[in-house]
Amino acid sequence: MATAVKQVPIQDFVAELRKLPESVFDQTERVRQFLQETPINPDSLAPYLTWDRQHYTRNLIDKNPLYELIAVCWEIGQASSVHNHRDQNCWMAVPIGRLLVENFEVMYQDIAAGKCSIKPTETVEMNVSQPCAVDPLSPVHRVFNPREFNRRAVSVHIYSLPFDTCVVYSAEQGTCGEIQLHYTTEYGKPSR
Repeated sequence: MATAVKQVPIQDFVAELRKLPESVFDQTERVRQFLQETPINPDSLAPYLTWDRQHYTRNLIDKNPLYELIAVCWEIGQASSVHNHRDQNCWMAVPIGRLLVENFEVMYQDIAAGKCSIKPTETVEMNVSQPCAVDPLSPVHRVFNPREFNRRAVSVHIYSLPFDTCVVYSAEQGTCGEIQLHYTTEYGKPSR
């Protein structure tokens, strides 16, 4: 019989995350295990949650030179672009709702020319009990909240190291290019 894991307020989660040694951010399993063992109390996220019917929102909770912690709010049917993480590690947990992660293999890419060829490899579900880590050997993916889930969702992302650009890909167009990333809110306040 599985033992229920106590949900922790986001402030306690951040305090424990800050205690992790720098070396655990180099591999994916230890931080994924931390997410599994330290589920976030969804009510404690309220100050960081903003919603937009047009696009998912990126809400900064905590940031230091080692990592950034972001809450992403997904309305029903919203999806990210297919993207990478600039060779940084990424872990995701879903304290509210559930989401799908579709992973891709890059067959060819020439960012300077804006051309690429990618193909989907697998789709996995994230939910309250199933956090995941992005595979550093195959980091191109997209996250989406399918209409059939019929519920808003919130994912919490840890990126190590923080980054402010990424490459987005279009399988249909065979194109790719770099974009600038922005926060919708920072520490619970609208970004400027």
